[in-house]
Amino acid sequence: MKHSNLRYLTREGLKNIFVNRLMSVASIAVLMSCLIMIGCAVLLYFNIDSLLHSIEAQNMIMVFVKKDADETVLNEVQATLESNGNIATVKFVPKNEAYATILESLGENAAIMEDVDASFLPDGFEVTVKDMQFFSQTVNEIRGINNVISIRENSDLAARLEKIRTAVTYVCIGVIILLFIVSLFIIANTIRISMYTRRLEISIMKAVGATNSFIRWPFLIEGITIGLISAVVGMAVLYLIYRFAGDALLTIFGVFGGSLINFLDYALYLFIGFVVVSVITAGIGSIFSIGRYLKEQGSVVDENN
Repeated sequence: MKHSNLRYLTREGLKNIFVNRLMSVASIAVLMSCLIMIGCAVLLYFNIDSLLHSIEAQNMIMVFVKKDADETVLNEVQATLESNGNIATVKFVPKNEAYATILESLGENAAIMEDVDASFLPDGFEVTVKDMQFFSQTVNEIRGINNVISIRENSDLAARLEKIRTAVTYVCIGVIILLFIVSLFIIANTIRISMYTRRLEISIMKAVGATNSFIRWPFLIEGITIGLISAVVGMAVLYLIYRFAGDALLTIFGVFGGSLINFLDYALYLFIGFVVVSVITAGIGSIFSIGRYLKEQGSVVDENN
């Protein structure tokens, strides 16, 4: 296709948006709504994942060593813990610090401990894991370390958190796929209606020998442009929704000790995702709709003609 023809057909595609402005506006509004819902699903996933990470960080494993363990033994246990690939942090908790924590937790009842010193407590280590999926495996590996006498952990909470993360992931993926299909359907029907309104013009072009590519290009440009406009406007609306809904979400997340992610930290990735989804949706929808229309009209010709 010649460069001059390409420019002409591109202008025609942009002109189609204005000529069919009511349908174009409706398509932009619906496609933008789909993108916003996809964005909300993605942001919800990131926020829930951040909240789960915050809860997981509080789901620590306390590792206690023998009471008579000397500094050499403590160093060996710590080195073994730190060498575990699924352990994120290891913090030494001496018996004196643990004793002070117990007294603080007792408050006014701390007097019952006045005849007891810290000698009855073992030294220990406060451990957090990287991947909760391997929480139980990591606990079993810790149990096998020499001089470790006991472990305090909450494997039930870890399992539940992992199930929540898996469920949220599947739900978000399902929502995104569903909305992608809806967007594809919208673009396809928009282009199809646009082609129907120009059916006489298309018939004339075919009669004078226009190739299928020559006919397809303006409608492809129209679909992609609608997708890009939807992406830009949808991104702006998503930011406003997240900003105004932030207080309500923060109240809910704050109950669990979590906080909201910063929208601007993910804005570029979301915008790129919007553009990619819009362009792919518009491209596939346009090609499918144009091809189907030409076949139904019995006007498909050899591209080499």
